[in-house]
Amino acid sequence: MQWYSRWISSWERELAAQDRDRQPQPFDWGLEWMDPALDRQDPGAALLEAADSAVRNSDEFFAYETPSDFRETGGHLTFTSPLTTPFPENNTVHGEFFPAAAPRRRAVIVLPQWNAGPDAHIGLCRLMNRFGLSALRMSKAYHHQRMPAGVKRAEHHVSSNLGRTIHATRQSVVDARCCVDWLASAGYDRIGIAGTSLGSCVSFIAAAHEPRIRAGAFNHVSGHFGDVVWTGLATGHVRESLQGSISRERLRRCWSVISPAAYFAKLGARDFRSLVIWTKYDPVFLPEFSRSFVESFPATQVRCLPCGHYTIGEFPFKWLDGLTICSFFSKHL
Repeated sequence: MQWYSRWISSWERELAAQDRDRQPQPFDWGLEWMDPALDRQDPGAALLEAADSAVRNSDEFFAYETPSDFRETGGHLTFTSPLTTPFPENNTVHGEFFPAAAPRRRAVIVLPQWNAGPDAHIGLCRLMNRFGLSALRMSKAYHHQRMPAGVKRAEHHVSSNLGRTIHATRQSVVDARCCVDWLASAGYDRIGIAGTSLGSCVSFIAAAHEPRIRAGAFNHVSGHFGDVVWTGLATGHVRESLQGSISRERLRRCWSVISPAAYFAKLGARDFRSLVIWTKYDPVFLPEFSRSFVESFPATQVRCLPCGHYTIGEFPFKWLDGLTICSFFSKHL
């Protein structure tokens, strides 16, 4: 099957090369995004201590006040994010709601991949409707309408600014929990969450801290945020900015608070149904990381697809992926 592996790998590189806007950015510890009072004399040590503390007190770190300005018009949901940033566009959360024809109080929050386009996962949401599931596609921090003026990519969510990357992921987790609030207020009490790539990481952490989420589907998985950024094909420009300023091991520790591995025990201890999907030829979430995830986290169902990170969005793999996700939620919600 070496010919098949070479074919998928070539296809992956071809799809990845279509994004020509990846540009390295300056390295920054980003302490102000964690706590403006952190000691700047040794910023690396200060960020590590803050990250370790956040993991120990993660319920507090991902706590929030429910927004009071939920507004849904014509299937478009908006509300103010409980975590504010210097970018006004990013402070308003946007969601696209697709209610199922036959209301059965079942709904899934859908979080697409990093730098996903404005139409990302709309097809998945409509497929969920066919399974009797309502779906809410949420735009993560700095994505879609939340992208700051003059910015072409969602680099503010994942970059060589370590503190800002933590804050963006924290904000996306909190915003996803707010979506649970809105769905619950609309009468949904069987709620799931589905995430792809970066969305998978955000979804996992949200599920670990939100007991109202009963089931989760995690598309592309790795226990450690830093490992993916350091080794992945999609983040080579970020690694270029990181090298020389921080080691891979220290990066893993700094970003532990936004890594699923920190919450394996927390989510595993709950009555929670989980679907883990990974791909055999993934150049972004390397298979070794996905295997380690599967070995460490007791998922209800595991599926390995014979494709890669980008090709999962192409025929026929996108249909295998989508039908697996919808069948899972249809059974477990």
